[in-house]
Amino acid sequence: MKILIISDSHGLTDELQMIAKRHAAEVDMMIHCGDSELETNHPALEGYKVVKGNCDFMGDFEEELLLPLDGGGKLFLTHGHLHGIKQSLLQVYYRAEELGADIICFGHSHIPGSELLRGKLLINPGSVHLPRVRKERSYAILTLDGSEANVQFFTDEGQAIQDLENTVTLEGIS
Repeated sequence: MKILIISDSHGLTDELQMIAKRHAAEVDMMIHCGDSELETNHPALEGYKVVKGNCDFMGDFEEELLLPLDGGGKLFLTHGHLHGIKQSLLQVYYRAEELGADIICFGHSHIPGSELLRGKLLINPGSVHLPRVRKERSYAILTLDGSEANVQFFTDEGQAIQDLENTVTLEGIS
């Protein structure tokens, strides 16, 4: 299973559509971790599962989504602002624990990265509009193959960001 993960597009529309089109034939799901700043039914969000960010005042999005994964397991999708992700990842981790999620996708900080924390994979795709810490505008693709999870990061132009790639083993997914 392949999942396109994007966040913090802050009003961009062409880029969302371009990235979706670029990967349409290879991904099974597309998610947006919030701060799209678009209406719920905006054409640029077509095909994306979207949550509400702290800058989403127009759309009627859910604060959180719990999505089933092929082969078992669950993905917890949130923006992160309600879980204090800029201070610590523990609150979002504990929320995922309550929900029985194996993978946590969030945005808010605009800083791309992924890590395994106590058996759960946390992924922040960064921002396709306003990156922080790194210069690249970024998004991610998660590839699940049995219990192996590979996270690849890309620039908004589709170039791989090699030093951010991460592969981990998840116990809750087969």
